[in-house]
Amino acid sequence: MAEVELLIESRAMLGESPVWDADQGCLYWADLYAPSIERYRLSDGQQQRWPMPETLGAFGRSVEGRLIVAMRSGLYFFSPANGELEYLCCPSEEPRAETRFNDGKVAPNGRFVIGSMDEVERSRPLGSLYCVDIAGNSSHLKSGFIVANGLAWSADGRRMMFSDTRRDTLYTADYCLESGAIESPRVFAVTDPALHGRPDGGAFDMAGGYWSAGVFGGVLNYWDAEGRLARQVRLPVPGPTMPCFGGADMKTLFITTLRKGMTPDELKQAPLSGSVFAVEVDVPGVPIAVFGGAGTQASSLHRKTLVGSCP
Repeated sequence: MAEVELLIESRAMLGESPVWDADQGCLYWADLYAPSIERYRLSDGQQQRWPMPETLGAFGRSVEGRLIVAMRSGLYFFSPANGELEYLCCPSEEPRAETRFNDGKVAPNGRFVIGSMDEVERSRPLGSLYCVDIAGNSSHLKSGFIVANGLAWSADGRRMMFSDTRRDTLYTADYCLESGAIESPRVFAVTDPALHGRPDGGAFDMAGGYWSAGVFGGVLNYWDAEGRLARQVRLPVPGPTMPCFGGADMKTLFITTLRKGMTPDELKQAPLSGSVFAVEVDVPGVPIAVFGGAGTQASSLHRKTLVGSCP
């Protein structure tokens, strides 16, 4: 049985979006409703916190040491070095009063894919997936989500995973590295909230397996490449939100959690809710790309729209 380690004791209302920075040996993560971005250095436990002006959705690493951050009003560059925010764009019809940005991750081609969700009723298919490049050009990838979630890419970058948390469904699709398009989306697995929790954030390993946070179920679910549940890791809290791989050998899963919506009795039974945990696994994870990094045009002087198809 895997040993679950408490890494960062926190009372985050909605801990999310863990991002590993191998260059610094640091884990970034966010408390979406604080709102703030946090950084934890593994070598000595040093922590740093940057308050944000708006509710967060997700973020990723960007070129020049910056982060690409999705907030309520759009996407921004953030510089941890000086605390500066710079507006980039707001994809398509977002934001709306009924929605907010949710899960987001840098794709293998260096573009940022961000999903949205129905924030008010959590039952209407108002969410979408968008793709944004370093120059701020955006394209609409897919609509019809209640809560767009679970973004991850395989080691070769050609297979994509995503989920709709409120539909209890994991999807897979072919991903076109050249255009950034999602092709042939299909159901990968249908989950049972009583057994698996609900599918939240996810991460691919190098064997093609997919780790999914089973929010409200207190488990991490490991689905093999064929969509079979191969392993579960139980956590000491009911609300895991997203795993990400990191550590020197990329065999550590860092897991953010929530305490939002929990009753006083539930918090008494799971007082570490909102903390960050770590689990050692046997298969290393797929490294996450940098926004505007290899495979993209990093200069705003060379704007291009995200169109076209794979040969």
